[in-house]
Amino acid sequence: MSTRLIQFALLLAAAGAVVILLGVLGTGADVAGLAAIVVGTVLTAPAGRREGNGWWSLLAAGSVLSVLGALLSLATDSVGGLVALIGGIVVITGAAFGFPSRS
Repeated sequence: MSTRLIQFALLLAAAGAVVILLGVLGTGADVAGLAAIVVGTVLTAPAGRREGNGWWSLLAAGSVLSVLGALLSLATDSVGGLVALIGGIVVITGAAFGFPSRS
């Protein structure tokens, strides 16, 4: 997997998390941000199988928490928002740890 693709996918996931965390752009942008997180996680999955890539576990856990938070917010906004907030922070942390500095 190319370094540029990993960089792009991690930036995509992190940007999606930022959009969700800010929450000022509306529901459509939040859905697009959630989709960006999931796509970024899926695109980086092959790189996550390598030895010593604990960052991908963070990214995947954050992605699951973000989706779970979106689903929970349908029932209760406060709990769903809190879970989505934690998921977004974990996604950004995983993307920061996994971002390759050299191409």
